[in-house]
Formats: sequence, C-alpha cells, structure tokens
Amino acid sequence: MKRFRKYSKLSLVTFIRGGWITVGAVAAVFFLRLLTRGHLADAIVRWIARSFSISEKEADLVYFRAVTNNMQYLLTIVIIIFVFLLFRMLLYSYKKYFDEVVSGIDKLMEDGGVISLSPELETVEHKLIYVKQTLEAREVEIRRAEQQKNDLVVYLAHDIKTPLTSVIGYLSLLDENPDMPDGKKSKYIHTAWEKANRLKTLVNEFFEIIRSHSDQAPLQKTKIDLYYMLVQIAEELYPQLKACNKHIENHVEEEISVYGDSEKLARVFNNILKNAISYSAENSSISVSAREFPDKTVIAFENSGEIPEDKLCLIFDKFYRLNRARQSETGGSGLGLAIAKDIVSLHGGQIRAESSNGHTAFIIEIPSKSS
Repeated sequence: MKRFRKYSKLSLVTFIRGGWITVGAVAAVFFLRLLTRGHLADAIVRWIARSFSISEKEADLVYFRAVTNNMQYLLTIVIIIFVFLLFRMLLYSYKKYFDEVVSGIDKLMEDGGVISLSPELETVEHKLIYVKQTLEAREVEIRRAEQQKNDLVVYLAHDIKTPLTSVIGYLSLLDENPDMPDGKKSKYIHTAWEKANRLKTLVNEFFEIIRSHSDQAPLQKTKIDLYYMLVQIAEELYPQLKACNKHIENHVEEEISVYGDSEKLARVFNNILKNAISYSAENSSISVSAREFPDKTVIAFENSGEIPEDKLCLIFDKFYRLNRARQSETGGSGLGLAIAKDIVSLHGGQIRAESSNGHTAFIIEIPSKSS
C-alpha cells in the first residue's frame, strides 16, 4: 500500500488515459449497435434508397446484408483499433517518462544540473535529487580526504625536517671537531639524541595514521579485562611519566570488562593517556575509572589542566594541537585523539571531552556484546 501511494499520481494519470480509451471503445460499440436498429438505421436505409433510386425494402435488404450480417466483424475491428490505440498511448506515455528519467540521470553528474520531471514522476524526481545530493556530498568528502592527505604529507615533511636538520647539524659538528671538549661533546650528543627521539615520534605517528586509514580488516572483538589492559599500558608509559613526575591512578575494578578489539582499544587508551601526559600539570596524577552498564561500558580519563570551551569541539580534529608553540617541539603531530575517535566510532561507541574547574575528562562509551 505504501509503495502504491508513492506512485499514486502516475497510476492516476495512467488510469484516466486508459479510462478515456475504454469510454471511446464503449461509445464505438454502442454506435455500431445503433446502426442495426432504431431511428439511425431507418435514416441510413432511406438515404440508401434515395441515393441509389431503389425502394426502401430493397435498401433495407442491402443494409442488412452489408451491416447487420457483418456486425461481429465490425465489432472485432473496432475493438482491435481501440486496443491498438490504448497500447500506443501507454507506449508513448512511458517512453516520454523514460526519456525524462534518463535525462535526470544524465544530470546527476552535471555541476549545477537541475533535475525536473513531470508531476507524475514526483517520487522518482525526489529520489534522483537525493542521489545527486549524496554524490555531491561524497565528492566533497573525497576532495576533503585528498586535501587532508596532502596536508599530512606537507605537515609531517615540515615537522620531520626540523629535528632531522638538527640531528645532522650536531653530528656534523661532532664529526668536524673530533677534539671537542667532553662537556660540549656530551651536550651535542644529548641534543642530537633528543631530536632523534622527536623524529622517531613523528615517524611512528605517520605510520599510525596511515595504518588507521588503510586498515579495512573487520574488528576482532573479544571480552577484555579492562583493569589489566590499563596496568600494562601504564607500565609502557612509565618512562614518559617518570620524566615529568606524573603517575596514573587506576581506579578500575578488576571484574569490569569491555567488549571490543583489544589491539585497537589499547591504541585508543594509549593515545588518550599520552595526551594527558603532554597537557596535564607537572607533578600531577592521571585518574582512570570505569563503570559497567547492561548496554555499555563507560571509561573516564581525568587529569588536571583545563581546555577552553571553544577548543573542545576541535581537539578530535586531525592535526589539531592545543598548544602549538609548545607541542611543535616536544609533542606529537596532533593525530592521536583523531585516531582514538575513529576507532571508538568503529566500535559503535562515542568519545567526548569535558573540561571545567581546572580538570579535563575524556569519556569513552563502548557498547556491550549484547547491545
């Protein structure tokens, strides 16, 4: 019934046209029946008698033999003619509609092409307009993705060039001055080592975003012991925590679990904790807690430090860094949170940031297995 209503205008027009042809056929049959009897037949007989100068009885006999005896053949011819007209009318109408639809399809790929069909094809017109809008949106998305890829190459090339130039510069000084004092040599070696680590971080993040975009394999979801995963990640981040006198407080209960791809979710938690380490206050703690609900598991990462309200909607954008001046030398490329958001979205979950009163929280919701 719903599908019929969608094409009600087309059905109505077709019904009306067919109805007129049917009415014409009925009228023709009725007219032929009048030829066999009644005033019309008498008038024709009199006309034959006058025209051929014969008696009315002879004219009536001629008329009877010519019309009445052949009435079934005449009716058959009339019916065939009207069936042909009905078929011709329908064929012409639908050919016209098909031509309109083909013209509308041709305009799908035209910039600024306006799709306009007959009122009877209103539903088809709406569908074609929707397809055109969808194709245009996809084209914009493809262009945006291409631009992002170009930005990624330019951005990382610039960021990689800076520490690489420093490494080469300091190593060149050491190579050109073998008798350099030990104190100065140690200072140059340490600086080159720092720049090399910075270069390693950028290269790792470059491969991280490439892997994030190219990894089309389905998620390998399993039940994950959240507490032990976070313990393991905290141990891996110990050198970074130690360098700035920070620590992670794991308040997750041991029986709480999360359902998802362990490798990808570990990447999410790792990226969020690295972000917290980079932006939280010195000598502070990073708190991790979780609650398990029937339909989802909610995980919260909290740290000191506040994000301006107008920046909260930007921090999950690729290449965005909250403090560009500081992070251009020591931080990442601004891809970590964007990658985290992509992975959480793949799990059908949500991630958001809240910040107030000197504290920031990243909250992740991962659907449970049964939801």
